[in-house]
Amino acid sequence: MDALPIISLAKLNSDDPAERKAVADELGRACRKVGFFYVTDHGIAPETVELVFSEARRFFAQPLEAKEALSIKRSKHNRGYVAMADEQLNPAAGADMKEAFNIGVELAPDHPDLVADKPFRGPNFWPELPEWGDEWREHMLTYFHACEELGRLIHRGLSLDLGVDEHFFDRHLARPLATLRMLRYPASDDAVTRDDGGAGAHTDYGNITILATDGVAGLEVANREGQWVQAPSVDGAFVCNIGDCLMRWSNDTYVSTPHRVRPPQSERYSVAFFMEVDPESIVDPRQLRPDEAPKYAPVRFVDYLTERLNATYGYRSDDN
Repeated sequence: MDALPIISLAKLNSDDPAERKAVADELGRACRKVGFFYVTDHGIAPETVELVFSEARRFFAQPLEAKEALSIKRSKHNRGYVAMADEQLNPAAGADMKEAFNIGVELAPDHPDLVADKPFRGPNFWPELPEWGDEWREHMLTYFHACEELGRLIHRGLSLDLGVDEHFFDRHLARPLATLRMLRYPASDDAVTRDDGGAGAHTDYGNITILATDGVAGLEVANREGQWVQAPSVDGAFVCNIGDCLMRWSNDTYVSTPHRVRPPQSERYSVAFFMEVDPESIVDPRQLRPDEAPKYAPVRFVDYLTERLNATYGYRSDDN
C-alpha cells in the first residue's frame, strides 16, 4: 500500500440494499488492509468545513493567556485547551509540538449526566469574548453535529461489512462520547528533528476518526509492512481511520494503524472528530464476531477511555 483508498459514500444512503452493501464492502476492505481511507460525497458542505478552519485560526490567534484560561488541566472531562508540548502521544519519543482545543458533547446545565458529574460529561469551555458573542460556539457545534451524523453513517456501513444488523451501532451512538479537536502545528524551521515531532506515532483510541486537513503536508500512515506513507489532502474528502476500540470490538478483524505528523515546514491546521460510543456501552468482541474465540475481555467504554487518556496526559490522576 502506497496510497490510501478513496471511497464515495454517495450510495450508502441508497434504498437499494445491494448499493449500500457495495460501499460497505469497500469500507471493510480498507479497514482490514489499511485502517485508513478517504471519504467523499459525505454530505458535509465545503463552506461548513471552511468555516471551522477559519474559527480554529481565530481561536489559536488569541494570546496564550486567554487560551490558558480554558486549559484542559482544569477539566477532568477532556475538554479545553492543550498547550504546546503538553501532550505526548508517543511518550517514549517526547512531547508533541502542537496545540489543540477539545470540544465534547454539549449538554444543558440541568442534564442529569452533567449534574451527576459523570466521566466525560462535563461542561465545554467556551471563549467568553463579547465581540464573538455566541457565533463561535454555534459554528463549532454545527460542525460537531454534522460529523456526528457522518460517523453514524460510516458505522452503518461497517456493520454491513461485519455481517451484523445494519443498525447494530445505533444504540451505542445514541449519546456518544464524541470529541471535536482543533489542532495547530507551528512551522518547524527544522528546529524539531523527530520524524513524529508534530504528533507522536500512535493509534487512535476510539472507534473512528474523521479528519479535515488544510492542505499542508505532515500526516503519515504506516502501512502493514511498517513503511510510512504520506496522506496528502484530497479536495472535498475527509481522512478516516479506525481506532483501537473498534479493533478490539471486531476481534482484530479491523486493525488500527499507527500514524504520525511530521513537523510541518509551514503552519498547519487540522480538525479531528473522534466518534466514540456511549460511555456505558460494553465493548465485547462476541457481539460482532460470535463465531470466533474472543481475543479481548468485555470492557465498559468509559473505563477503557479513562485508562488510555491517563497514559497520554501527565496531569490526569488515576481517579479521573
